[in-house]
Amino acid sequence: MSLNKKSVDDINVKGKRVLVRCDFNVPLKEGQITDETRIVAALPTINKLIADGGKVILCSHLGKVKNGPNEGESLAPVAKRLSEKLGKPVNFVSDYNVTGEAATAAVDAMKEGDVVLLQNTRFRGAEETKNGEQFSKELADLCDVYVCDAFGSSHRAHASVAGVTDVVRAKGGECAVGYLMQKEIDFLGNAVENPVRPFVAILGGAKVADKLNVINNLLEKCDTLIIGGGMAFTFLKAQGYEIGNSLVDDEKLDYCKEMMDKAEKLGKKLLLPVDTTVADGFPNPIDAKIDVEVVDADKIPADKEGLDIGTKTMELYADAVKSAKTVVWNGPMGVFENPILAKGTIAVAKALAETSATTIIGGGDSAAAVNQLGFADKMSHISTGGGASLEFLEGKELPGVVAADDR
Repeated sequence: MSLNKKSVDDINVKGKRVLVRCDFNVPLKEGQITDETRIVAALPTINKLIADGGKVILCSHLGKVKNGPNEGESLAPVAKRLSEKLGKPVNFVSDYNVTGEAATAAVDAMKEGDVVLLQNTRFRGAEETKNGEQFSKELADLCDVYVCDAFGSSHRAHASVAGVTDVVRAKGGECAVGYLMQKEIDFLGNAVENPVRPFVAILGGAKVADKLNVINNLLEKCDTLIIGGGMAFTFLKAQGYEIGNSLVDDEKLDYCKEMMDKAEKLGKKLLLPVDTTVADGFPNPIDAKIDVEVVDADKIPADKEGLDIGTKTMELYADAVKSAKTVVWNGPMGVFENPILAKGTIAVAKALAETSATTIIGGGDSAAAVNQLGFADKMSHISTGGGASLEFLEGKELPGVVAADDR
């Protein structure tokens, strides 16, 4: 997958209609936006296109839209907030058809620097099905140039992410990436393809199954692979250790053995917990006070459950990060939502914050943990896409990245 893509800095949009696929999938509570991070992240690209004299048409999905179009998943609140952030009116086309007559009329009336926001793209039904071809064509009819700035959706070959690009290109238009996408490609893509070494990858989270291809791919790319979180117990059991009531994926024991053998053959360091923080069971509610003890990884009592890495492991992992030049981290070390069980995740975040390495947080729970624990401003890059960043780390081609023109 070529990572050298045309960006908004490489195209001339003056007087042209520019369709921008954003990620405005923001959390809503009673019609109010509770976290506007994604709106703020889209502003640099939008402002650049406005300043360059483009007619800026924005589109995005919001929510899963399981029961058809509804006001609860309309992009109306986004239009209002966006207008405040840009300091200019955003013309919201509320038509559930997304690209119907109302959208065409709104776009026809645009002047240079104007902004239009289309309705939730998911209101058109399954964007990736046959319907997607017609929808791709209708989206392309509204614009001369296409810009993808929605990394969080770039792993899906949907009409508004990939399908539209073929039609735009066929009529002589350009397809570029926005600043947000460019940053993801620069950090995540290049970290995996051309890392500055030593390259340390840290994987956590609950299940081995979620990270099968990531483990396999990163073992070939990194110098040290660190495993924490619930998935570590399947590796420990594969070593023949008693893991008590800890989370385990018995079907993946052979896979874990294969990965440990692979690391040895490739001369890579594969670090597993040497001790673990155990309790009688999972906290309920998740942030409840809980009694814990730290035991060696090969001495977990049969009636206990491992819920975080232990103190010696925290030191081991922090030490492995110190000499690194590139660190990619995806997945927490334990049940970070509980203050007592967040210590392992905090220790890793702190080690990353104190290193001079390029530190990349691969979206999802690790991004939430870093934000929640107050380390966000100390990281080089926090990915905006959970699923997309995982697929990048797996070495997969992302349709939204592939679809952009090469430089």
